[in-house]
Amino acid sequence: MTILALSIYTAALPLYNSHSNPQNLTPRLSMSACFSRSPEPIFSHSRQPKMPTSIHSSRTDTARTAPFSRDPNGPQIDDHVFDYAKFCRPSFSDLVSCVPICENQPKTLNHDEDGGDLWLRLKDEARSDIEQEPILSNFYFSSILCHDSLASALANHLSIKLSNSSLPCGTLYDLFLGVVAGDQEIIKAVKDDLRAVKERDPACISYVHCFVNFKGFLACQAHRIAHKLWSQGRKILAILIQNRASEVFAVDIHPGARIGRGILLDHATGVVIGETAVIGDNVSILHNVTLGGTGKACGNRHPKIGDGVLIGAGTCVLGNVRIGDGAKIGAGSVVLKPVPPRTTAVGNPARLVGGKENPIRLDKIPSLTMDHTSHISEWSDYVI
Repeated sequence: MTILALSIYTAALPLYNSHSNPQNLTPRLSMSACFSRSPEPIFSHSRQPKMPTSIHSSRTDTARTAPFSRDPNGPQIDDHVFDYAKFCRPSFSDLVSCVPICENQPKTLNHDEDGGDLWLRLKDEARSDIEQEPILSNFYFSSILCHDSLASALANHLSIKLSNSSLPCGTLYDLFLGVVAGDQEIIKAVKDDLRAVKERDPACISYVHCFVNFKGFLACQAHRIAHKLWSQGRKILAILIQNRASEVFAVDIHPGARIGRGILLDHATGVVIGETAVIGDNVSILHNVTLGGTGKACGNRHPKIGDGVLIGAGTCVLGNVRIGDGAKIGAGSVVLKPVPPRTTAVGNPARLVGGKENPIRLDKIPSLTMDHTSHISEWSDYVI
């Protein structure tokens, strides 16, 4: 009678605890107490019922199929069952795709005109990192290796970073992927940004290192998505993403600002870029840089930064002023007037090195050389 009552009671209960983490669904009641020997699992991997395909399969759906997520209070499986390094090498054809199914999604996301090799390079670097640090296999699997395109991986990584309790990462993933996959110019810009960081920042040891760890890169890509939404008239959503990126990355870029390709936000903490600012291609900006207004102008009120410009740490460029192509702004400068192309401005207020009438012209693109100290003798006799 006791066993019969228990059977009736457990039949009335939901199979899984709905209050637990959705990624770690566990039975409410262990049935081992009702048997003299340990029974077979209720569902084995080969007999697990297939889930119906949803219109938008989110990042969360994939997490539920991953064998790494286990409830620490539920029945445990020996760790030797999962060889993490070997697990990440197959093609993962048996796993649920991370790409949502939608009508407007391009048929192929991983074949582009100018750089499918960069995505393959990212995956190879992820596998190499796993060989060195097997403990990171789950992280690299969910961030890189389970995805079939750069767009999907980026949307997933940003959605995890920017989500919170009231803004689920699954919802953000579907939104971000819809924006990124629908605009190949964004993907091209992402690749140019990756190359820029790898080539100009000596602290960047690999492309995958930049992709998963560099908040300046991630903040720039979050802005690209917010700017696309802003351009489509979805301004409330764009500002929400700006706010979350500001809270998470400490980088505040208004979604109305226009930013080119090949951008390096080095360290990036404290970067503030106003609504009507325009930044050209191949620009390098260090931390605590403000591209702001003067506080009294309306309309088109923020700086315009040309191609190949280098802006040093702690710099303020205020007002609707033009920084010419290939110019360099020294660290800690306050720029209130236009800076001619291929010149160097330093100080507070900023002055041209060599003088206003005959400034010294730079023979190399400063954003690429990242040289902050050239011509120092021409403008300062400071010594230690």
